[in-house]
Formats: sequence, C-alpha cells, structure tokens
Amino acid sequence: MSEAESLLAQIYEPQDLKNLSFKALNQLAAEIREIIVSTVSKQGGHLASNLGVVELTIALHRVFNSPQDKIIWDVGHQCYTHKLLTGRYEEFPSLRQAGGLAGFPKRTESPHDAFNTGHASTSISAALGILTGEWLQGKRNRVVAVIGDGALTGGLAYEALSHAGQLHLPLVVILNDNKMSISPNVGGLSKYLSRLTMKARYQWFRRNFDSMAKRLPLVGSAFFDMVVRLKRAVKAVFYTDNFFVDLGFEYVGPIDGHHIQQLEQVLQDVRRLDRPVVVHVITRKGKGYQFAEKDPGSYHGVSSFSISGGLAPEEPAAEEPDTSQQEPVLSPVTIPVINILPDRWGNGSFTDAFNRAILDAGGRDTRVMAITAAMEKGTGLSPFKAAFPTRFFDVGIAEEHAVTFAAGLAAQGMRPVVAVYSTFIQRAVDQVIHDVAMQKLPVLFALDRAGFVSDDGETHQGLFDIALFRPVPNMTILAPAGGLELKRMLDWALASVEPAMIRYPKALCPPEIHALSLPLERGKGVFIREWGASVCLAFTGSLYTEVWDAADRLLGLNIAADLYNLRFLKPVHEDYLAKIMNRYELMVFIEEGIIEGGFGEYATELAYRRQCTAQIRVLGIRGNFGTLGKREELLHISGLDGEGIAASVRRFYGENRILPYSRMVP
Repeated sequence: MSEAESLLAQIYEPQDLKNLSFKALNQLAAEIREIIVSTVSKQGGHLASNLGVVELTIALHRVFNSPQDKIIWDVGHQCYTHKLLTGRYEEFPSLRQAGGLAGFPKRTESPHDAFNTGHASTSISAALGILTGEWLQGKRNRVVAVIGDGALTGGLAYEALSHAGQLHLPLVVILNDNKMSISPNVGGLSKYLSRLTMKARYQWFRRNFDSMAKRLPLVGSAFFDMVVRLKRAVKAVFYTDNFFVDLGFEYVGPIDGHHIQQLEQVLQDVRRLDRPVVVHVITRKGKGYQFAEKDPGSYHGVSSFSISGGLAPEEPAAEEPDTSQQEPVLSPVTIPVINILPDRWGNGSFTDAFNRAILDAGGRDTRVMAITAAMEKGTGLSPFKAAFPTRFFDVGIAEEHAVTFAAGLAAQGMRPVVAVYSTFIQRAVDQVIHDVAMQKLPVLFALDRAGFVSDDGETHQGLFDIALFRPVPNMTILAPAGGLELKRMLDWALASVEPAMIRYPKALCPPEIHALSLPLERGKGVFIREWGASVCLAFTGSLYTEVWDAADRLLGLNIAADLYNLRFLKPVHEDYLAKIMNRYELMVFIEEGIIEGGFGEYATELAYRRQCTAQIRVLGIRGNFGTLGKREELLHISGLDGEGIAASVRRFYGENRILPYSRMVP
C-alpha cells in the first residue's frame, strides 16, 4: 500500500480518528497490525500483546480525548498502537533503537504518554493518583487504566482497586482479558445487563430508588438491605465475576475486544458515568498473525524473525568440542593463558547456564524449589518446571509475594530459588530485608538481566541491585564471569545456610578458562591474569569480556594490567582484599551498576580505613538510569566497554608512568 493510500499515514493525532467510518477503522486496524509485525520482525519487541489490543486502542482514542484524558498502560508493552495513533508513525521504525522510540510509554517522548510504565500492576494506582489530583484541582478529565488479566494478579493492583472503590471517583479500568473462556449464553445476558446499567436513566432511577427505600418509615433500612442482597444475588447468577461490584465498581462486560463499534458504544456510556467502572474486554493475543495466535507465549517478547516463517526453532545444543589436541592460547605478548575449557556449562547465554545449573541441582536435591513471578520462560525455568512440576511455582506478577512465599519454604527446610529480573527485584526490597535477610533464611535470588539491558530502556535496567542489597545484613552477593562459574556459585549458595543473590547479565557467556572453574572461597575473588604488573583491574563478572579487551588494548600502549574477578560483592575477605590493594600502584574497580553505594565506593573506604598504598579509582554508572539502546551501546556510552575502560586507565595512570614490558612477570 502506498503512503498516499495508507490511512495510518494520515493519522497525526487521535482527533483524526473521530470522523472515520467503522469500515475505515477496520482497514486502519489491519494497517496497524501490518506495520507492527513488519517493524518487530526486523528489530524485535513485544508482538503478541500489541497485536491483541489494536481495536481496543482505536476505540479508546475515539471516545476519550488524549492528552486531556489520560490513558495509563499497565506494564506498557502493549502501547505500540497507541504510539502509532499519537503522532509517532514516522518515528516508528526507530522503535527500541538507540535515540529512537522507547518500547514502553515515556512522558518525555509525548504528552499522550501520561505515566512511565515498565513494571506490571502499577496502572490502577497511577491512574487513581492522577485522577484524584485532577479532581482536587477542579478538572473533570477522565483517566483510564488498561490492565491485563496477568497484571491483575499483582497485589498492588488489588490495593489500588480497593482504594478506588472507597474514593468513588469516576476511574475507568479496562480489564484486558486474553485468557478466560465465556459461556455464550451467560456472557450474552451479562453483556445486555451490563450495558443497561450504564444508561443515564438507569443510574438516575437507581439513585432515587435507593434514596426512597432508605426513607420508608420503620422498615426503610431493612428493605434497603434486602434490595442490596437481592441485587448481589442476581449479579452472582448473571455476571461472570462480581468481585469488582463488591469493591464499589460498576462492572461492564464481557465485551468483544476486537469489535470497534461495540467497544465504542460501551465506552461512550462509561465516559458519562460519575463512579468507578471496570470494563471487561475479551481479546486474543497475537491476533492477525497466525504464528503469534497459535503460540502467544513464544511471541510475547521476540528478537528478529521471518514474517512468513515465524520464529526459528531452537537450535540443538552443540557438541562439546575436543580440546585435547588444541594448542595453548597465547596473549598478544606471548605470555601463556590457561587453556579454554569445554563449554558444557557456559554454552549459550547466562540464562541458559542458570537453566542447566538449577536443573542439575534439582536433580540432586529434592529440597530445591524454583519460584518465578510470571517469568517462567524469560528466566529459563521451563525445563525445571517440566522436570519437577511439583517444585515449580509461578505466583503471577507478585514479586513481593514470591519473596515471602520463598521465605516460608526456607523456614521449612527447603532451598527455594527465586528467579527474577534485577529490575523487578526492586519491587520486593522490603520483603527481601524483612522476611528473608532479617530471619537469615536460605533463599537464593537469581538476578537475571543485571546491569545494562538491551532495547527496553530505563525501566528495565538492572543497575541498582548492588547498591540496594550490599548494605543488607546476612546477604551474600555473587557475580559470575561465565557459565561454569555461575554453576559453582549456585551450588555454593544452595549449600549455604544464609540468603544469597547471584547477579548476571543478559549476554552470552564467554569461553571458559580454568580460573573461572576454581572452587569458591568465601569473600575472595580469583585472578584471571596475574603478571606482577603495577596496575590491577578488579571487576564484577558481567564485565569480564570488556575488561579483558581493555587489558589487551593497554598492552598495545605498553601498560600491563593484572585482572581480578571479584566473585564476591558481599561478604568480602577484607584482609585479603587489602593485601591485594597494597601490591599495586593503581587499583581500578569496575562494576556494571550504579556507583553511588556500589562495590567501588566500599573498596575505596576500605583502602582508606586500612591505609592501603594503591591509588583507588572506580568506574561504573554515575547519576543516571541508563537509556535506550543495545547493551553494547550502553556500555560504550558509559565508558565501560574495552575502549572506554582502557582510556580511563591510561588517564588514571598518567602519560609519564608507562610501564615497560620488562616489569611484567608471567
């Protein structure tokens, strides 16, 4: 379709939707699906969830007047249609690229993005706060929260629903349900009754009847209570769910979420209500793209794929290479490096390595339990679930509950592993401290996506876990540099009687070397290059590849550097670390996390306290939340790639302090 024929190319703001016919709107929906599939197929993104809300988004923007009326998208990974209809069509090809459109709502990007979202279950709380603020200022705009049935499992959503029912403000909650099956007969009657209750005359009659009933002499209160009980009984028969009614909401639905005309009619009635309402909408994830419709789970968050062929099937695991006849690997200055090891545990990504490690641990110890908060596939727990279904728990989007639930298991002698993205453990800081660490319970937290995360922007960067949890008493924090080391750490932590965290990046594991396979010693790291240089680069495991690259670049400048993998970010064997810092003229601590409150600040304080002789410098992320881009781009921007680290070390060392090769000791 040419640009001139495209309806979507003519939509510059939601107001442009108002005069389109329903036939044109259906054509627009098809165009939107086409551009979403095309764009995501090239650069990845959230596919199934966005394809499921196209008609719903169109109807919302037809009825409500954004940006005066506010639409809050829970999680935000279904906002692509919203972006296309709010003036970002031409920018859409830059989606999730450095300097381009974010994959989630972002206030600095558009006035139509009323609230930044990226974590689940926040929309109702945010929408209620916005609505309350507007009403306190005398404004009468509408606020809509769009929340999926999955996000509705989050406790925060229920807390917000309860409060909204008490405030009686006209909050509109769209329950986007893509899982429930509705009986046609009951569903049809429910839709009729719900639609009837939205009419202004019904609302007028209801208020006046209730008032009259209460004023009846002698029997008024009893009669009113009887009427209320009768209404609830009727609703219990005909409504799919009257939970929302009990909280003080009107309930409308279920409505076909792919029928624009029906959606618009209901939303027009809802917009005129003066009380909170839940609109129950039935949608189909992946609608319009057959592969995503058949397997919406696999097409939730995807990398690039073929539109005609769909996602490529998973490649079979590569056979272990035979390294027995391989020549030793040499450094650029012919100093031998320990042979690369077979890649059994490090093959693939860190998530894959965790998958294999916990599966192995579960096979050896029946006390090992796996817990996820609606991230079974993302955290690599699907094989564990298949192998040990009675020891796998998906609690829904409820990280707080996941942590406390794990604490209860640990109190009963189990060895629970909570697999969660670093950015999402932020939601359960109180539970980690109060329910786990304070009781010294042996819960293991597997923090995936620690450090920079590609594509998803500020809300998904895992930059704060070190600073958040290093101060917590009784907590051990480990940072593997490879897959085999991750396995060593997981086994070590499961054998411990205290809580622990293992933080690892969304990245491929580097080739294994012998130093990374050495047994763990509590509080100590391991040297992966030790030549007796006067410079030492001490790093968190996720930066192993970048630090090695930096060291090679420094050799090209005639500067040698020893490399020390910290392993333990807490606890630290202070005597051992202080002894290391006394061996060097310059000690650089490099961490993929926020500097403020991080490991480097702790090490600097230790050096001062112990009067160590080395000059201490720290590299990390300072004073920002990260931004949009690939992990490699973000590391480069922050000076944490090989080039940036080498440049910083050269600056620290000084141009007049070049270390000659003769000082190096193999």
